[in-house]
Formats: sequence, structure tokens, C-alpha cells
Amino acid sequence: MNNSRRNFIKQSTFTMAAFSLAKTKSFASAFAADHITGVQLYSVRDDMGKDPSGTLKQLAAMGYEYVEHANYRNRKFYGYTAPEFKKLLDDLGLKMRSGHTVMTAAHWDDAKNDFTDVWKQTVEDAATLGQQYVISPWLDEALRTDMDKLKKMMDIFNKSGELCTKYNMKFGYHNHDFEIVTKVGDENLYDFIIKNTNPNLVIQQIDIGNMYGNGGRAIEIMKKYPGRFQSMHVKDEIKAAKGEMGGEPYESAVLGKGVLNVREILDYGKKHSGTKHFIIEQESYQGQAPLDAVKEDLVMMKKWGY
Repeated sequence: MNNSRRNFIKQSTFTMAAFSLAKTKSFASAFAADHITGVQLYSVRDDMGKDPSGTLKQLAAMGYEYVEHANYRNRKFYGYTAPEFKKLLDDLGLKMRSGHTVMTAAHWDDAKNDFTDVWKQTVEDAATLGQQYVISPWLDEALRTDMDKLKKMMDIFNKSGELCTKYNMKFGYHNHDFEIVTKVGDENLYDFIIKNTNPNLVIQQIDIGNMYGNGGRAIEIMKKYPGRFQSMHVKDEIKAAKGEMGGEPYESAVLGKGVLNVREILDYGKKHSGTKHFIIEQESYQGQAPLDAVKEDLVMMKKWGY
């Protein structure tokens, strides 16, 4: 994961619009598919920043049916309110089954023993989009090695899962690389997060590429925690050019052109880890246009049967 992505996540803001429980239950039948293949819109972040509608139209023309957002600010997705963005997606035949919005400790109000309105609106707006998972892709550095703060945050994760169930959704956590190398007692942070979140309320979205440079191996982790990874960020990795990626050893590449045995990881997740969402994310392009890269990614996924 590159530094720009880190900064993007850290600077993300959170807000959204209301949606009734009765209406969200109508989404339940849409979640019965064997699996879905989608694209994380951060993969085409510059294009989405310039022309969200046109970019989504190009993705739909490539054959994508599912997208995952990474832009939610002031109750808007890429500048659109939740109902407006839902209509845009519907008109293009696209669906949004998951999205990334960072949840922090500040979203919990100790005085009220409840979530802030900002987080409640985040969940409501996710329901408006028809999401199945509300995924937080970050954990503040101040929480990572403080046992008391960590335990409290895991409790908040579980409470967010409870909130999401009211809208027929689950809360989720998305890993990067720090979870693999950060120690919490005798285990790493990723072990701690998985062990201290309720699998009935909190899913894990395993990013098979982020962890690779720090020694994380997706299949080994999935074997350790069977059934816990309902969603996967699908990436391939190559050695980063010298001076690129903020000094990190690897960067993402078009599927099938890197060092990961991606097909094996996909198959293992589907067969043994309950993985149903396979979300392509490419953050680096080796000089290729991002839209061309994700088009190649989808071709490879279809070749693999996804």
C-alpha cells in the first residue's frame, strides 16, 4: 500500500443520508449469489475525481457489475448524495455491495454510550446504496499497541456490527501491512483483531497484496482462521522500482504479471474461507493507464472463472 493511499485514508471524512429499515430488508435477496467480482474505485481514483459518471460508464462497458467505493465526504459519494449515486449506478447496471469508510474512536460517544450521528448516517447511507458490508480500512496508530484502547476499539467494532445488522449489513475490517508486523503481546495485531471481533457481526476483508511485502501470506492466514474472510481485495505484486512506493519493496500490478499465485489464493478463499466478494484493487500501474489496467484485471479474473 503506497503512501498516497495512506494519506487518502487518513484524510477521509465521514458523513451520509437516512434510509428506513423496512426498505433495506428488500436488499436481502440480492445477496444470494455464489460470488461477485468487482473493482475498488480507488483503482481509478484520478478518473473518478475528474469524471465519476463517465468513469463508471467505462467500467460498466468493460463488463464490471460491482464496484466498491473509497470516497465518502460530507454525506456524498464522489460528489453525489447517496440516493443520487444509487441512481447513477442503477442507470449503468452497476451495484455497490461494499464500501470503505474509516471508523475511528471518535465515532463513539462515551457520554451517550452510543455512536455519533455521523457514524449512524454513514451506516444509513451505506444501506441506501444497497451495501452488504460497511468496511473500515484503517486503525489509528495511537490504538495499535495500547491494550486498553485496542480492546475498547474492538468492542466498538462489534457494536458497529450490531448497528449494521439493523440494516441487513455487517461491519468489516480491511487489512494493510502494519497488522502483520505490529506486535500485541505474543501475537501480531491482525491475530488480535480477528480473535476479538465477533464473526457474526464483523467480517474481515483480506487484502492479499498489502500484507505480502511484510511477510503476510494470505493462504496461511485463511487456514488459521477458516471462514472469517468473506471479502477479498484481489491484487498481484511486483518488486517496486527503486525510490518508488515510499521505500516499500512491492507494488501492485496487473493480475497474472506479478509474484503472487493469485488464482490459488482465490480458489482457497472461495472453498475454505467463505469468500464471496472478490474485489480487484490496483494502486500502481507501471506506466499503464489505470482504466486499461483494470480492464486487463477483469479479463484475467474471467479467465480464472471469476
